[in-house]
Amino acid sequence: MRLILIWICNALALLAVAYLLPGVRVEGLESALIAALVLGLVNTLLRPLLILLTLPATVLSLGLFIFVINGLLFWFAGSVLRGFEVSGFWIGVMGALLYSILSSLFSLLIPKRTIQTRQQGPVTIDHDKL
Repeated sequence: MRLILIWICNALALLAVAYLLPGVRVEGLESALIAALVLGLVNTLLRPLLILLTLPATVLSLGLFIFVINGLLFWFAGSVLRGFEVSGFWIGVMGALLYSILSSLFSLLIPKRTIQTRQQGPVTIDHDKL
């Protein structure tokens, strides 16, 4: 259930990015949900590989090259999907930065899951640290 709520929060963050940045366009909630899913998959599967391959550039730039990777992946998702468009690379960098900030803020609104144990009382499980 928490995963679905995070997915919806990411889609809302993507709609907010499209509202705030003139170079990002999302056609509607359905397109935002699909784009949030694709962005999540791309960030899960491709981003670690790209970070590993560009490790020397990332180290030399003191980690700033990760902004380039995030912008390229955001721009890539905008070029692949229908209903989600990113007009250029720098808009992709700004969109990825704004998207990560907003999705982090929205995900803070989702309560953590608690488990009731018999002897110790309630225990909070933070799935983000697992």
